[in-house]
Amino acid sequence: MDFKPLSHFIDRITTWRIPWAEVLVIHRNETVYRYRNGYVNLEEMTPINNGQIINMYSMTKILTCTAALQLVEKGEILLNDPLSFYLPEFLEMSVQKTLHNGEVVQDKAERPIMVRDLFTMTAGFCHDFAAPFIQEVKNRTNGKVPTRIFVKALAKEPLLFEPGTRWNYSFCHDVLAALVEVVDGRQFSTYIRDEITGPLGLKDTGFDLSIEQQSRLAPQYEYDKELGKPIRKDENIARFGSEYESGGAGLFSTVNDYAMFLNTLTNLGTSSNNIRILSPASVELMRTDHLTESTRGDFSWEHMAGYGFGLGVRTHISATKSGSLSSIGEFGWSGAAGCLAIIDPNSQLTVMYGQQLLNSQEPIVHPRLRNIIYSCL
Repeated sequence: MDFKPLSHFIDRITTWRIPWAEVLVIHRNETVYRYRNGYVNLEEMTPINNGQIINMYSMTKILTCTAALQLVEKGEILLNDPLSFYLPEFLEMSVQKTLHNGEVVQDKAERPIMVRDLFTMTAGFCHDFAAPFIQEVKNRTNGKVPTRIFVKALAKEPLLFEPGTRWNYSFCHDVLAALVEVVDGRQFSTYIRDEITGPLGLKDTGFDLSIEQQSRLAPQYEYDKELGKPIRKDENIARFGSEYESGGAGLFSTVNDYAMFLNTLTNLGTSSNNIRILSPASVELMRTDHLTESTRGDFSWEHMAGYGFGLGVRTHISATKSGSLSSIGEFGWSGAAGCLAIIDPNSQLTVMYGQQLLNSQEPIVHPRLRNIIYSCL
């Protein structure tokens, strides 16, 4: 395997808009390539290092859906259960509807939100971090925003559409984390530690950081087009409460840690040292395309052409539409600051790509990165 083209690509993007980038490639449980370039701190010109902790943002979703699938395996929940069986605040929901004259009204939802709607982003929730109800919860809880209180407030908001009829990127996986809490009885972060990160030996993956870990947290940047350079922007808008554990975007981790978790999914739920967190059947269900005729048109991001949406992950379904060199069934997700997960059981390939730049240039970087990696194999 010759990964020189991949090294060249990382060098190119880190002299373009990306402050730093790192890629770790695991093939058949062996690390076959690792490369990094750029500065984790542009002001001090500090090179990226091995233990750098980063905001995972929406890469959190893969782990949250893994946790919820564990409950499916234990018979604690079913995908076809109404959500209100477990979270009664979602029993009677209202839906926004637009009349022929353009007037927006609220009406009672015709069907319940199902547990599967949380996994598949079809519940009808919004994804507005600046929504008034979030500010109200922050004020009412003195900035704590416990997960359950946030979810109860979300349940009072009208849905954007009838559950199950459309796809919309939203707070679905935040609600899924609350579902895990209520069904299992443990705080979500405790469940994650006890059932996933602890058994796998992931010491730097979680929702809170120790003082030592805070010293390893990478600064965050955003590219400013007018200035023509990245500027410091450390606020994580997804962490809007001191007690809020966002199942959709709240995790911290390292490239090393998260690669170990991703590789466990590549191995259909069992780590390279034989720690099982999911069954092969669950991983196959996760990477199966769950879009329907009514929801497929909403999953229309240009760089996701040729991909369907499984249980919280993109999944490759058409090489002719994607132009991707990856296997059919390759799956994963990405994060707001530019991280990317590639999980491919068919090729026995795991890729963890890390960066920390909001307005991440994902449509440009990720498809190219994927094709280069597969060509190097």
